[in-house]
Order: sequence, then structure tokens, then C-alpha cells
Amino acid sequence: MAVPKKKTSRSNTRSRRAHFFKAIKTSRSVCPNCGETKLPHRICLNCGYYKGKKVLEFEEAE
Repeated sequence: MAVPKKKTSRSNTRSRRAHFFKAIKTSRSVCPNCGETKLPHRICLNCGYYKGKKVLEFEEAE
């Protein structure tokens, strides 16, 4: 079995692992009902519509 000759430094180890922890860009789409940005294939949290149908009912907060 292969054994490394030198200890891998902390900076080399962390830079190798760093690509797993980078920020992920998420695509956005525009709600056709209210015009707000939302995640694609999800209910618009501003108006509650999905594919032209009312899915969520929002209660007015006092």
C-alpha cells in the first residue's frame, strides 16, 4: 500500500476541499402573475401562484 513521504500541509488540504464549500449559484425566474423573482418550478412566495393557479392563501398579519 502506498504511504505518503511527507505530511500534507493544512493549506493544501483545505484548498483541495474548498471546492465543496463554495457558494452555489441558483437560477431565478420571474413570476408571470406578480413579476417578482422566484426559484424555478416553485410556488411564488409573494403571491402564492404556481402555473397560473392560486396554490397558497396568505392571511393578513395584524
